Amino acid sequence: MTFPPAPSSRPESARDALVLDGLSLDLPALEAVAVGRSRVELAPSAREGVAASREVVDRAVRENRVVYGVNTGFGNFADVVIPQDRVRELQLNLVRSHAAGVGDPLPEAETRALMLLRANVLARGFSGVRPETLQRLLDLINHGLHPIIPCQGSVGASGDLAPLAHLALALIGEGDCLYGSRRQTAAAALSGLGLAPIALEAKEGLALINGTQFMTAVAGLALCEAWRLVALADIVGALTLDALHGTDVAFDPRIHAARPHPGQQASARNLRKLLADSPLRESHRNCGKVQDAYSLRCMPQVHGAVRDALAYVTRTIEIEMNSATDNPMVFAAEGELLSGGNFHGEPVAIAADTMSIAVAELGAISERRMERLVNPALSDLPAFLTPEGGLHSGFMMGHVTAAALASENKSLAHPASVDSIPTSANKEDHVSMGPIAARKAAQVTRNVRRILALELLAACQALELRRPVRSSAPLEAVHALVRRVAPAWDRDRFLSPDIEAVAELCRSGELVTAAEAACGSLE
Repeated sequence: MTFPPAPSSRPESARDALVLDGLSLDLPALEAVAVGRSRVELAPSAREGVAASREVVDRAVRENRVVYGVNTGFGNFADVVIPQDRVRELQLNLVRSHAAGVGDPLPEAETRALMLLRANVLARGFSGVRPETLQRLLDLINHGLHPIIPCQGSVGASGDLAPLAHLALALIGEGDCLYGSRRQTAAAALSGLGLAPIALEAKEGLALINGTQFMTAVAGLALCEAWRLVALADIVGALTLDALHGTDVAFDPRIHAARPHPGQQASARNLRKLLADSPLRESHRNCGKVQDAYSLRCMPQVHGAVRDALAYVTRTIEIEMNSATDNPMVFAAEGELLSGGNFHGEPVAIAADTMSIAVAELGAISERRMERLVNPALSDLPAFLTPEGGLHSGFMMGHVTAAALASENKSLAHPASVDSIPTSANKEDHVSMGPIAARKAAQVTRNVRRILALELLAACQALELRRPVRSSAPLEAVHALVRRVAPAWDRDRFLSPDIEAVAELCRSGELVTAAEAACGSLE
């Protein structure tokens, strides 16, 4: 499974709207709305389902039935029955009291992903909100009005209560929002757009904050990039191998047919495509070298294991994106409201931790390949890839940065999901820590993007030290694209801008596109 280049962050009025039905959202669509800012519309069938679900809640209120979250307190206050004339106040108090997040604001793309995922849950028709409440959430997405949502404060058990409460605040005209680059109160922002705040009815406050959409949004966007990075790792690794006068024998299809892990076979196919017809490979074919170090020879096994792990993560995240995670859940056909635990974030927490471990391994093996490029004891290249070592330090500190990021990932990859702490007077006595797992996975992905960028810079430099002999067509295309943003290293200079420029190429997917133009589709 691979992903196309990240969508443009520029809004386009002609871009097709995403029709939300609660059932068919996938990762590319998530990115299209979160990053590409596609518009969102509600499918007519979903609107009918939401209305039918709402009628069940209204009937329960009219009949004065005692239903958790409709006319009771929450958590340890579940046995406290609220009078009918205070049900609206109950929902308002719930949102206000649960908006207890702290820390840095969630970035715009993750905020939009969170909003979209919560809207998709409501569209399933198990939440009991009014159609107009759901529509107002879609209005915020389409107008680009983004609530300020702190990153910390959720343990991922009774849903991502705190982050989602900050989202719900915006719907009722409270809290702060960003509209463009301007921070303002939600009340002022709504008024400026001609939108009225929502007055919450029975169950609507709970329906807006009960679920796993914070952790799923953060993990989902990180996963989109992780898929691009795993394809990129094959490209960068192939370039490094060629520049180090490595052999492609280890990628022979017969070897990988004997151990048929799907990801391993996909990476081996990519490497064979990327290295095919390389003059640089042919220049040393009879050198007597039998095999390479593991970081080169075992790329299919390592990159492939990452692919297989990401396939599991993708199945889990896409199921969660289209799941109802409320409590209680409304079953319109039977006219019932049932309490359960779909809000518990364990599936996402374990998947996000798996993603951290897998993607960290991409960075770990990349850093080892970079070490081979810069260390003269491990290659026949100049120390730190600079012809005038001593006067110039070359990629000495570039490798140190890669090593620092790879080591940071070792700490970040420790699973958050193995932790738990009781909350809500021990009513919520086992929690997932999914939001922490997701945020760590996102940071690991960002770190690995920069590790691969550093390896790519070093590999391009090594390639030039092999001139006039050239590499394969796809790898030369990648080299040319890198050189558009980062010149060859002929003397020491400020390296950080080069790292960030190449990291952006890694994020955008342009490097994969450039290689594919020369060798055909990669996996």
